[in-house]
Parts: sequence; structure tokens; C-alpha cells
Amino acid sequence: MKAIALALQFMTRLPLPAVAADERDFGRAIRWFPLAGLAVGGGLACAAWLGGQRDGWAGALLGLIAWTGLTGALHLDGLGDIADAAGAAHRDRERLSAVLADPHIGSFGVVAIVLQLMAKLVMLRLALEHHAVFPLLLVCMIARIAPLVWTLILPPLHQGMGTAFRAGANWWAVLAWTLLLAPVTALTAPYLLLALPVVPLWAWWLRSRIGGISGDGHGAGIELLETAMLAAWGLFK
Repeated sequence: MKAIALALQFMTRLPLPAVAADERDFGRAIRWFPLAGLAVGGGLACAAWLGGQRDGWAGALLGLIAWTGLTGALHLDGLGDIADAAGAAHRDRERLSAVLADPHIGSFGVVAIVLQLMAKLVMLRLALEHHAVFPLLLVCMIARIAPLVWTLILPPLHQGMGTAFRAGANWWAVLAWTLLLAPVTALTAPYLLLALPVVPLWAWWLRSRIGGISGDGHGAGIELLETAMLAAWGLFK
């Protein structure tokens, strides 16, 4: 239960009581990231449905606000940091770690975050034209299986929370979540599966441009995978 509580605390901004935990508990928390995705997706779906009763754009905007609020913009922050780091590494590879550790955001990060929010708003609007919100739960859950995969196939970029999660990740957890969600997705929202190539592509890009995985890499990847699934839903359903 500690691992579940920690996963919810780390991946959401839900008002949960503090939990006494050690490093092993933090490591196990990554196995429950998809469950945190269910919480985020549930709030997102409710907000999108409520706003959609008035207007499609209202549903998309309210959903995006709930999405960002429930995650505390955690993944958007990772996207901005990775964009800044990639920009810095293009000129000076040695600056990469320093840029990732810098709490300030640069021009690359601002552009990446703005474009991501615009893409999510538009793609969410297109997706909601189909008058269903259940796939939003699947979008948020599937996107949070990916960090398990990235942790297992990529080297850690530096010591930190990512290395603690690495100790708790295993392929059995990936298999369990896949077996749980794959049949539901295939039956109810098979178009979401069109976005799955983003998972290995993001791993390849991180390895070639950044050198490994970090918390920022996980956050950025979750954002991009969510948007790719929304695009598959809105454009190919």
C-alpha cells in the first residue's frame, strides 16, 4: 500500500496524507504509475465531460486545466527541461547536466511547453468530437506504463529519484499492466495503439541526444505519448 500511496503522491497533486517510506518503497512506486494515471484520467474525463455539455472547446479547455492541475504540470516541467537541455547539448554537450539541474526555464523550454499545451488542447477537442471520454482513462494509464520500459532499457543519466525507481522496475510489472490494458484498449479504443511506436522512438532519441533517462526524460515522454494517443484518437477514429 505504501508504494501505491507514493505513486499517487509523486505523480499527482491529490491531497494525500504523508507516508513514511524508505528507498525500497520509492522504488516499488514506479510499478503503480499506471494506477496514478487512472486517477489523473478520471479527473480529466469528468472535467472534459462537464465542459463538453456546454461546448466542445469548453470541454477541451476544462479537461486540459484539470489535466495540468492534477499532475501539477510535473511532466510539462520535464518537457521544458529536456527541450532546454537538447538545445544546450547541440552547442556544448558538457552543459547538458547543468541545464537539466537548472530550475530556470529557457526559450527552448518555453516554446516546447506552449506548443505541447496547444497540441493537447486541439487534439483533445478533436477527440471529444466522438462524444466519449472513457478513452481518456486509457490514455493516461498507458502513458504511465512507458516509464517502466524506459527505466529498464535506458541507462540512468545521473543519480536521483530515477535511480531509485530503477531498482523497483521489472518486466513482470510491464507484462501485468500490458495484459490488463491491452484487451480493454483493443476492444474499446484500438486507435490508441497507433501511438505506441512513440515509446521506442523516445527511448532512441533520449539515448542518442541526451545519453540516458532521468525524471525529466520520463515526464517529457509521458507528455509526448499522451499527445500522440490523442492525435490517433482524434484523427484516425
